[in-house]
Amino acid sequence: MNRVRKIHMNRNTLVEEFIEVLGKAPKVALFSHVSPDGDCVGSMLAIGLALEKMGKEVSFYNPSRIPSNLEFLPGSSRICQQLPDPQPETLMFVDCTDLGRVNLSMSDISKVSTVLNLDHHISNQNFGHLNWVDSQASAVGELALTLINLLGVEIDGDIATNLYTAIVTDSGCFQYSNTTAQTHRLAADLLDKGIDLSDIHHKIFDQKPLSQIKLLQSALNGLEIHAKGQLALMTLSLEDFHKSGAEQESSEGLVNHARGIAGVEVAVLLKEVGPLEIRGGLRSNRWLNVSEIAAQFGGGGHSRAAGCTLRVPIEEAKKRIIAMVEEALRIGRDY
Repeated sequence: MNRVRKIHMNRNTLVEEFIEVLGKAPKVALFSHVSPDGDCVGSMLAIGLALEKMGKEVSFYNPSRIPSNLEFLPGSSRICQQLPDPQPETLMFVDCTDLGRVNLSMSDISKVSTVLNLDHHISNQNFGHLNWVDSQASAVGELALTLINLLGVEIDGDIATNLYTAIVTDSGCFQYSNTTAQTHRLAADLLDKGIDLSDIHHKIFDQKPLSQIKLLQSALNGLEIHAKGQLALMTLSLEDFHKSGAEQESSEGLVNHARGIAGVEVAVLLKEVGPLEIRGGLRSNRWLNVSEIAAQFGGGGHSRAAGCTLRVPIEEAKKRIIAMVEEALRIGRDY
């Protein structure tokens, strides 16, 4: 294959090349982003299990531990925190806007490898040789389901469980504005595969470790309201994680508790992950494009959900985020 980036390729041709590369590859390494969520894990596992049904040798990589509420997913125990060695010639990145989301750079990629990039973030940097990026999809799970069907693999219960988890988590149980009629049609197809709907929802949403509840308590204790009630901000320090006994991954979804406050348009969770390393998660309810705010700090994401990293002390990070969000809210109100 010609290993020149094909960013502006016709979509049909792009998908055909995706299928061709995967069809010919004897070995495939799959990658998903740090602080994994249901979409990146479920999509990666579904694709990997499908490729194995085609006779491929598959490895799964994520730099972080898999959250406890996702450990039930078929194949999750096979996800490694060590890079595949040797590196296969076909590498597929799932739900990653850029290589930094996997703690990698181009120097970590073999020059003979073909990089496939499957994502739905509008801020994707098209870092692959083939970039299948559809920002209209509610979840990468939608694209993964389409890919598996095009590969001609029959979707069994394990694959369907992973795909449904991907879609239901990134669509916010079909509540977020990225949910479409197509989202519901794809979910219905997966229900027809006989998945245990109540069990999946129970394990994802209802079973939270005590350490995560304690972490939420810390976040709510530090809740701040700004911009005349339109901005809710929470912070978590390394000490908060230590006291609660929670892992970094346990903070996933906590920002939504601030987003649910009446009158709030933007919710922010800032968490300390290391010395001078603050990760911010931003969510909006109705109209503010938080991906534009995240982009000001080198991040990105969706219009209603985005993230970024600030390499400053947490108090400085708060000041910068608050100022940027307040300005965006002011401009939005004025226009």
